[in-house]
Amino acid sequence: MFRFEHSTYLFFLALIPLLGIFFIVAQQYRKKAIQRFGDTVLMERLMPEMSRYKHELKFLLLSLCIGTLVVAWANPQWGTKKEKVNRKGIDLFIALDISESMLAEDVTPSRLLRARKFSQDLIDKVKGDNVGAIFFACNAYMQVPLTADYAFAEMFIATADPGMAPSQGTAIGEAIDVAARSFNEDNKNHKALIIISDGEDHDGNAMESAKNAYSDGLLTFTVGVGSSEGAFIPIQLQGRTDFKRDESGNPVRSQMNEQMLKDVANAGGGVYFNLAAGSEKVAEALQAHIDMIEKQEFEQRVFNEYESYFQWFIGLAIIILLVEFLLSYRRNKYLASKDFFS
Repeated sequence: MFRFEHSTYLFFLALIPLLGIFFIVAQQYRKKAIQRFGDTVLMERLMPEMSRYKHELKFLLLSLCIGTLVVAWANPQWGTKKEKVNRKGIDLFIALDISESMLAEDVTPSRLLRARKFSQDLIDKVKGDNVGAIFFACNAYMQVPLTADYAFAEMFIATADPGMAPSQGTAIGEAIDVAARSFNEDNKNHKALIIISDGEDHDGNAMESAKNAYSDGLLTFTVGVGSSEGAFIPIQLQGRTDFKRDESGNPVRSQMNEQMLKDVANAGGGVYFNLAAGSEKVAEALQAHIDMIEKQEFEQRVFNEYESYFQWFIGLAIIILLVEFLLSYRRNKYLASKDFFS
């Protein structure tokens, strides 16, 4: 199957007709300039070696070079046939806390940025599984349904921000409920949920939701991000940085509720991890636990990778450019008696 990786770049081929118009105008101006200098016949006798068609030929070569470079820029590709492959894995949801407390900077650069980076690293570790993403604050929202398109999932996680939630809070229990409802009904032993949060649960139903989900075969793991000392929550207020304040006007200090996350993991049959131990270490530990879950077989349709051929067009453009550069404006002694543009 043939395609251009960046087909929109082919619109630059429209520059060639514009250059053609410019060349015609320039040629007319050149002829008028020669006529002002002297009689046309006399000028031809004064310049017997000047070719009458080399200008046009050199312009055609330059136009062809530009067109070839545009095609190379669009990157022509050729792919092979579609095929079916079978893979084994589990259904895995990552639930990411996007409440304002995740903006606290008691971990570098902030809780949310650290959680986003960890989520992306974790997806790289569990390739082979179906992965989905849930964002939650006061409510939980399905962002990425279960998929094997890992780049798509990572792209959405990279955009996670408190501004995506219409109301603030932390509803861990609702995130578990959304995940539990999103699995196929016949999937009882091949699913897991990883909650990444600072543990500030405001609905109080997290442990009950984790128990109910566990009874239906869903393992719930939790990852804590933040510190027990906590930090103030920075916000933008009228173009300047301030801190979130309570009704009395005092800055609100957010602290990670590690015990809550441990209790949710225990109720959900999973394990709690603290991101302070290191993203790589925690990701590897989670991967080890996920690998112990019974796998199910998936059938997946995939395309083999496309092979790019832009380098051939770049090489051709270089050759054309060299020919144009070496081509003089003098008459060719073998073609001196011919006029192809009369």
